[in-house]
Order: sequence, then C-alpha cells, then structure tokens
Amino acid sequence: MTRSGPMITLSDAVSRICGISHDSTGERLHAVPSLEPVARTRSAGWAKGCRMFGFKRRGAASGRGATSRSALMPIPLTGGLLSGQIRDEGGKPVPGAEISVFDRGNRRVAHSDSDPFGYFAAAVVPGDYRVRAEFGGFQSVASSVSVDWGKHAELGEITMVADPSLEPPAPGVYEIDSDHSSVRFVARHIALSKVYGRFNDFRGTIHVEEPFEDSIVEVVIDAASVDTNVEARDAHLRSADFLDVERFPQLRFTSTRFTRRAGNSWVVDGELTLHGLTSDVQLDTTFLGIQDWNGTRAGVFATTELHREHFTLNWQQVLSRGVPVVGSTIEIELDIQAVYKG
Repeated sequence: MTRSGPMITLSDAVSRICGISHDSTGERLHAVPSLEPVARTRSAGWAKGCRMFGFKRRGAASGRGATSRSALMPIPLTGGLLSGQIRDEGGKPVPGAEISVFDRGNRRVAHSDSDPFGYFAAAVVPGDYRVRAEFGGFQSVASSVSVDWGKHAELGEITMVADPSLEPPAPGVYEIDSDHSSVRFVARHIALSKVYGRFNDFRGTIHVEEPFEDSIVEVVIDAASVDTNVEARDAHLRSADFLDVERFPQLRFTSTRFTRRAGNSWVVDGELTLHGLTSDVQLDTTFLGIQDWNGTRAGVFATTELHREHFTLNWQQVLSRGVPVVGSTIEIELDIQAVYKG
C-alpha cells in the first residue's frame, strides 16, 4: 500500500522533529511547529537523534546561563555556540555594536554587529575565547567565555558604559572653522562611477544649549563655490540646469531638533533651502569629541542623502537603455570642526 503526498528530505524531517527549520544554506534556524505532541512518548529517543544531527530540541537547556530562548543559529557538529546581548547602563539594548571574538592566540575568529535588539551569536570551535564589544560613545568592554563541543555558552547581558570624553560639549557658541572642515557630495554618473565634489565657501555656528537636545545649528553655503575639479562640469552645475547660482546664490541649513540615538550617535533634523525650495533633511551625526588646539574645538561627522527632485533640480539626460546620466540621489558628507567662542 502506498501513500500519496509530498516527499520530504531527511533534513526536513529532523528539523520538524527537533522543532526547528533552516534556510537554503542551512545556516540560520527559525522556530517552526514541531511534532511535540507525538514526541512526548518518544522524547528521550528523539532528543538523542536531534543531537546526532547537531541540533538541540527547542527549549532544551545547554551551556552556561542557558535559557528557554531558541538559539539564533545551529550548533555545528564540530563546535559550539556563544551568544549574548549588549545593553547600556540604563538597560536599553544597543544595536549595531561591533562584536569581535578572539581565540587564545588573539586571532579574531568571528566578527559581527549586534542586531536591533542588541543580540549577537557566533558558532566557533570548542575553546576559550575573549568577546569584545565596541560602539561609538561607549568604552569598549570584553568578556571571557569557554565553549564546549555541542554546547551553547550564553554570556547573558553585557553592559557598556558611556565614554565621558564623548559627552556633548559645554554650552556656548561654536563657530565652524572652514579651514579644517569640509562639505562634500557624491553623485552617480551613468550608473557606473561616482563623481566627487565639494563646496569651498561656507560658514556657520553651533549654539550648544542645556539640555543638548535644544541646541541649534545654522550653516550658509555659497552655491557658486561648487567644485568637482572639472571646470566645464562646475560651470554646468552653476547654470540654470542645476544650482542656478545667479538666482539662488546660497544654500541654507537650520536645525530643528537634536535626538540622541546611542552613545555619541545623534540625529539632527533640520530644514535645507536649496534652489529656492525648503525641504526637511535628517543628518546622521557622530560627535567625535573635544580637543584643545588654537582654542577648544569640537568635532562632528555627519551624512545624509538628498533627492534632486525635492529641490526641482530636474535636469536629466537618459541613455538609450534608460540609464540616467546623473543619478537622482546625492550623498552628502560633512566633516566639521567648530571653535568655542564663548
């Protein structure tokens, strides 16, 4: 007697029995409905089978600090798994922390970023390891862990402490030093290469308030100072096809809100006036600290993207296959030094 129905592979069967599934690469596992109601009568035997295939049944405890949470990745047949979560001093998860795993020879054997909830995981061969976490605005932190064959070593919560040297600067007025700052942009040309440019003439002030979230940035850029190191192209950018510098000689940015993400990472919302139109802009900003050199100086690096159509910079040529000569999205990078004026 034969039974009709879809055939499943041995791997699929093991995954269902063990309460897990894997993607086409077999590298990432996700919880799926298992056969637990039936498995209760054969729990010991099936648990042994799962271990033979390098899997652990959902909810099985293993390793230091093991919990009932499902593992984020499989435990390899010839190794073990380590995992943890990065949090700040207030208990808030820190996403994007750089995680490095070093063996006893100080060789980095794994490298990743913490996920949006602060978690990380790495599959490694059995041994002793040092796990280091780094994130802007925080002091780096390291933790030691031993990973056994077929076991999940959970480090638990790793707390990162704020780096006092990267706290916001003291209240006052800071003037942008254009000699040691830059306003750069990048545009895509015929979907192949990038064209790099800058504005040479700009000025601005940063009014640091208490609390820092109430601070204000004001910047003025001379449109005619656009420079891509090709005179013919620069003349075209100054023309009515693009910046139209005779009618709109300046670009102006005024911030509206400062929001701290984590550590020394901030979001600066503001309004940019370009080509006679004003549009909202959000700057992803990193505070680089304070240095004393010809005065007290604060350093900032910021990036954003602008879409030319938002400012009616609509000039375009299209190649025969529909490829635009100039890309719609313009990448902006700001390297800023500002000097304390009191």
